[in-house]
Amino acid sequence: MAGEPLEYLAGFGNEFHSEALPGALPQGQNNPKVCPYGLYAEQLSGTHFTAPRVANRRSWLYRIRPSVTHEPFHPAPFPNDNLTADFTAGHITPNQLRWRPFPVPTEPVDWVRGLFTLCGAGRAGAKDGIAVHVYACNRSMERSALANADGDMLLVPQQGALRLITEFGRLDVAPGEIAVVPRGVRFAVELRCGAARGYVLETFAGHFALPDLGPIGSNGLASPRDFLHPVAWYEDVEGVSYQVLHKLEGQLFVGSQSFSPFNVVAWHGNYVPYKYDLSRFCPVNSVAFDHPDPSIFTVLTVPPLAPGGPPVADFVIFPPRWLVAERTFRPPYYHRNTASEFMGLIRGQYEAKVDGGFLPGGASLHLCMTPHGPDTQTFERASGGSGADAPSHLGHETLAFMFETSAIPRVTPAALGCPNVDRDYYKCWVGLKSHFDPSRRDPLPAVPAGGKAAGAAAGGGKPGGGANGLGPTPALVDGEAKAAANGGVVANGAGVLG
Repeated sequence: MAGEPLEYLAGFGNEFHSEALPGALPQGQNNPKVCPYGLYAEQLSGTHFTAPRVANRRSWLYRIRPSVTHEPFHPAPFPNDNLTADFTAGHITPNQLRWRPFPVPTEPVDWVRGLFTLCGAGRAGAKDGIAVHVYACNRSMERSALANADGDMLLVPQQGALRLITEFGRLDVAPGEIAVVPRGVRFAVELRCGAARGYVLETFAGHFALPDLGPIGSNGLASPRDFLHPVAWYEDVEGVSYQVLHKLEGQLFVGSQSFSPFNVVAWHGNYVPYKYDLSRFCPVNSVAFDHPDPSIFTVLTVPPLAPGGPPVADFVIFPPRWLVAERTFRPPYYHRNTASEFMGLIRGQYEAKVDGGFLPGGASLHLCMTPHGPDTQTFERASGGSGADAPSHLGHETLAFMFETSAIPRVTPAALGCPNVDRDYYKCWVGLKSHFDPSRRDPLPAVPAGGKAAGAAAGGGKPGGGANGLGPTPALVDGEAKAAANGGVVANGAGVLG
């Protein structure tokens, strides 16, 4: 990118503070009678006032003029029918859906006008659900800013680097990085090259957080110190018409003001935009056999509103990594899922689709319990061959991602009718043929010395023997029954005391 690199504040969920002029932050209180430099104090609240302290989000901004100084809002004077935040009337389909890359416009289009809603669940008016958008644009937002009252936005650039100018400062975000702009923060998108395209996950409820690591321990996945927040930066510009766009329940409104909305000289708090470089994600994977569920690659999550419930949404990536599992079908397995999965490709080729239909800038959608998985070519290639499985690397030029939600998204009419819908997507599985042969019995997989092959239970692993699934399980012998009665378990047909 041209120009000097920006400075950032590192961390996640921290209480940050930043000032563009020395002494601009009030000391000892948030709202003094007179602020330093004659600034106005303004609070931006991202949660209700009485939210538990661990979840409470708010920031104080010290600005040249308050954000309330603007002309009345009116509906935006340009078409925005392809943008929605209410999915009660969306289309329901159990079919697998795929879109070819979304085209970059040829006429001048900025980031807001280039937003296109594909699907979502719930509605912003109830602060419930999510929306998935794509964007394609070729012009910077000039003398304008957007405040999204509907929810937080997670931006995933696929083509073209962006500079986000926000009330808190500036963020440079390139493909391979992401950015999160919290609800209500005013921001503008500048293009750092000729055109840009990418994806957006918008959550109407809650805020993005790091997933708990559980048995993984205290390290791995996304490290808090790799999230970067802007430092204070301001424009002292007066006498020029700025357009402030306000998105509310999916509708765009515009109000004029005679000064820059990016006039915050200092700020402090924990409700702040941020960016993250996906190459810093530390994957955790199987080093023996099989592989974990894709949740192991979660970068950010929107926690459930009620304890113990499913998350509102997850942001998951499939990064470059080594595959070393033995005796294992290494690509993603065939799957029907209670969650719904939207996938996009930032670069390269996704490991489960080699048919040429899932391309960078495109997308796929598999809703609740819709079957999906590797295409025919991927299955035949990954399941063939014999002998030891050598370690292999996916390559450093691949990066796919997934927006996962426990809700069932509905698809917008515009998304179903757009010309880049891949109506032949289902054909990538048509070639999956039956390999079943009742007369064929493959040899049992090798096991470490001293171990017992799977299925070698009582009956010697022969037909009718039992635990290998080839016949009824025989009654426990005396030793096994005694072990079970004494609180033990039965393993490989032998009693093992617990």
